[in-house]
Amino acid sequence: MTAPTARSGTGAPAELFFEDLVPGLTVDLGVVTVDGDEMVAFARRFDPQWYHVDPELAGASRHGGLIASGFYTVSLFMRAYVDHLLSRAAADASPGLEELRWLAPVRAGDRLAVRVDVMGARPSTARPGLGTASLTGTMLRLGPDDRPEQEVLRTRFRGWFALRPTEPAPENIPPETGGPAETGALTERKPTD
Repeated sequence: MTAPTARSGTGAPAELFFEDLVPGLTVDLGVVTVDGDEMVAFARRFDPQWYHVDPELAGASRHGGLIASGFYTVSLFMRAYVDHLLSRAAADASPGLEELRWLAPVRAGDRLAVRVDVMGARPSTARPGLGTASLTGTMLRLGPDDRPEQEVLRTRFRGWFALRPTEPAPENIPPETGGPAETGALTERKPTD
């Protein structure tokens, strides 16, 4: 019986495993452009505070115009994380966030560079077969020259990732000179999980 295929966060066969997420690794999650209509629609549905949904009030305020809900911004981070890392990794659930900070306002048209850094990794004590990766995600607003201008989001969180599967042991060991098979005894090995 073969072991089930390790799946990525999107259900495809996984190509990255816990062992690949070594401390010091930085994964570029691409650049996202903030869509103004989507930003406002999200706020109307989930965070309808005036500085997210009312252009007139927001324009006359210290904000100088509409700003994105922080939860919209973190949803952009999550989408980039899924598209560029979890879609390839043997990801399991996340045990949670340690930090979520909105460091500067985000506006329609902003271009945000997204990345995740692996800060630590250890086998999970709570979930056998998984490892826990400690991760820091950041989003930086890019200027017209594509240089980072300002960090707008930082989050520290943990993710569970499956350990790389080992090849199952063969059902029977072929006879070798001098081994137990030479005497007619077969050694049976059970496949490992």
